[in-house]
Amino acid sequence: MPEGPSVRKFQLLTSPFVGQVVTKVGGSSRKINVNDLNALRLQDSQVHGKNLYLAFVAAGGPLVPAAEDTVLQREAASGQEGGQEEVCAPQLCPLDEELQELQHSRSEHLDAVEGPGNWLRFHFGLFGSIRANEFSRANKANKRGDWKDPIPRLVLHFESGGFLVFYNCRMHWCSSPRADPTSDILSVEFHRGRALDALRAPDPICYTLLDQRYFSGLGNIIKNEILYLAKIHPLTQGALLAVSDLERLLDCAVQFSSDWLHSKLHGKRLHPQIYQKEQCPLGHAVMKGTLGPSGGFKRLTWWCPQCQPVLLSEDGDPPAGT
Repeated sequence: MPEGPSVRKFQLLTSPFVGQVVTKVGGSSRKINVNDLNALRLQDSQVHGKNLYLAFVAAGGPLVPAAEDTVLQREAASGQEGGQEEVCAPQLCPLDEELQELQHSRSEHLDAVEGPGNWLRFHFGLFGSIRANEFSRANKANKRGDWKDPIPRLVLHFESGGFLVFYNCRMHWCSSPRADPTSDILSVEFHRGRALDALRAPDPICYTLLDQRYFSGLGNIIKNEILYLAKIHPLTQGALLAVSDLERLLDCAVQFSSDWLHSKLHGKRLHPQIYQKEQCPLGHAVMKGTLGPSGGFKRLTWWCPQCQPVLLSEDGDPPAGT
C-alpha cells in the first residue's frame, strides 16, 4: 500500500486539474458509477494520511481554492517535469504482504460520515498509483505469459485535453474528508506529544507505529526503516523505552518521511537500509518475521538482532515472539 509520502505525490499530480471540468470518464470500478463524474468540475484535492480526497461540483458551481501545499508544488516543479509516481517502492513486495495489506484494509475504519457527498475518497492497494497524461504499461509478463497492461479503476479526461488514471484503489463518496492533521506525520500540525503518549503504551513498538490514529500515513516501509535507524527491536514494549529513545524514534519517523517525500518530488528512488534486505548496512544477517497483535493484522518485519538488540522486561523476560 502506498504510504504517506507516495499519496502526497499523487495529490500533486491531481492539483493541476483542479478547476477543470470532466469531459469523459472510463475505468473498471464497480464501487461507484463512473458516469456520475461526467461533466462535473474538480473543485479540490486533499491528502490525509494514506487517503486522497477529490471534491467534485456541478460545472457551473463556485470554485473553492484547493488546499494543497504550494511549497510542495514548487519543489515538485523544480525537481522534475512531467515525472510520474513509481508504481511501488524500490523492490517488489511479496504476495504474503499483499494479503496482510488486504486484511488491514478490510478492518480499516471508514469515514466518520458515510453516504452521499461531493468528496470521492481514494484508498490505494498494493501497487496502487495515479498517472497524469499517460497509462501504465506492463513491464513483465504475467503468470500465463501474457503482456497485459494494468486495467485502470478510473480514468478522468478533462477539458484541457489532459487526463488522470487511477490504478488499484478503492473509491467511495463521502460528505467530507476524514481528516486529523495532528496525527499526520507529514503535517505541520502533527502532535508530537500525543504521538509520544501512544508510544509509551505497554505494547510492542512495531504495533503502535502502524496505528493510524496517531501515525497517519506511516506504513510498513517507514516502520521498518525508522526502527532500524533508532536501533530499537520491533517487539520492544514502548513502556520499557526511555523517553529519549522514544523522542529519537519520533524524530526518525518525521525525518525519514520528509526525506522520502523530498526524494519522490525530485524523481529519486528510495534505498532502504533494512526493508526486504538480507544484511544490514554493517553486514549483519537480518531476521524476518510476520508480526502483529493477536487477532489483528500482521505485517512482514525485518530487523538486525545485533543493531537492534532485544530489551528485556523488568522480570528479565524477552519480548514474546523473539
